[in-house]
Amino acid sequence: MKICLLGLDNLAVLAPEHREHYVGGESVQQTLLARALTARGHEISMVTADYGQADGAVWEGIRVHKAYRPEAGLPVLRFVHPRWSGLWSALARADAQLYYTSCAGMQVALLALFCARRGRRFVFRSASDSDCDPSKLLIRYARDRWLYAYGLRRADAILVQSAAQAASLARHFGLPGRLAGMLVEPASAEQERDIDVLWVANIRRLKRPDRMLALAARLPEATIHMVGGPLPGEEALYAEVRREASRRPNLVFHGRLSYHDTNALYARARLLVNTSEVEGFPNTYLQAWINGVPVISYLDPDGVIGRNGLGAKVESPLRMRAEVLRLLGDRSALAAAGARCRAFMEREFAEDRILAPYLAAFEEVIRNRIRTAGIAATSARRHV
Repeated sequence: MKICLLGLDNLAVLAPEHREHYVGGESVQQTLLARALTARGHEISMVTADYGQADGAVWEGIRVHKAYRPEAGLPVLRFVHPRWSGLWSALARADAQLYYTSCAGMQVALLALFCARRGRRFVFRSASDSDCDPSKLLIRYARDRWLYAYGLRRADAILVQSAAQAASLARHFGLPGRLAGMLVEPASAEQERDIDVLWVANIRRLKRPDRMLALAARLPEATIHMVGGPLPGEEALYAEVRREASRRPNLVFHGRLSYHDTNALYARARLLVNTSEVEGFPNTYLQAWINGVPVISYLDPDGVIGRNGLGAKVESPLRMRAEVLRLLGDRSALAAAGARCRAFMEREFAEDRILAPYLAAFEEVIRNRIRTAGIAATSARRHV
């Protein structure tokens, strides 16, 4: 198959020389998906932001077409040029049979319009529970929320991360979603576990870094590391978190780290803590579990943590502290939980197993396109 993945932030994961740029969970997922598809002989390209790379450059067999510089253009007008124009130009250069994107945003509508005009097909995958509920969309402008809904309804297939997302998508949009799991990097080389608690997220209010700072104050005996960079509009929060972190002697605040450098920290951690209010299925959970690191979180998608003993779901800061202390204070319980994490990942997240629903959806959509084109051609001949 000839497939193009639209992910403007992907380059920072795919190309180490561009690692200083923003990375989100979907940047990781799209890049891992592109690598897995390329390894199986499919012709894979990407459309990313323009960070000064050569257009059409290839990394790991994946050709990258650049759309536009994130800061380019005049406010309001830049929606049309260079964003719409640049995106369509890059999509055209990719010239794929099938286009794939993930994460709610206006790019879903622009991709839908492009595919309708060119007779191509596209698949969307939700990246968060909020993508499946219009009242919770993490999209700033009403225009872009409308565009997202418009594009979503024109997707040829929609993939979701969990059964809860599928139910929400059906309830709020009246659309079916197919469950498709998430890919994960192999475990890092085993290292000394010198980080008691690890926290990894972009610094934004819904990730609740304040909860992590409060936990650090209540666990003065624990060595805690926080990783996360600022997002546009959240600079003041980032400065506040960095300032507060500097006052806690047991807390190392790394700020933004590249995906590759962050990955190395999981092998040093004993526990991963998640304090977010909203998630889909976090990449951080998978990266922790494959390295034998249990997760303590307020969120447990589809009950996977509780059902498989992969850490603990908590409802309050007091329970969060108690669970951290329980596992850090009982090395045999911590080791047993770590072993369950590794076994779970080996059993449930083997690459071929995770890739299967993606391949099934892609192949079905392409077959339907070919069938539709054949019917149209037959109809035209009869007319003549």
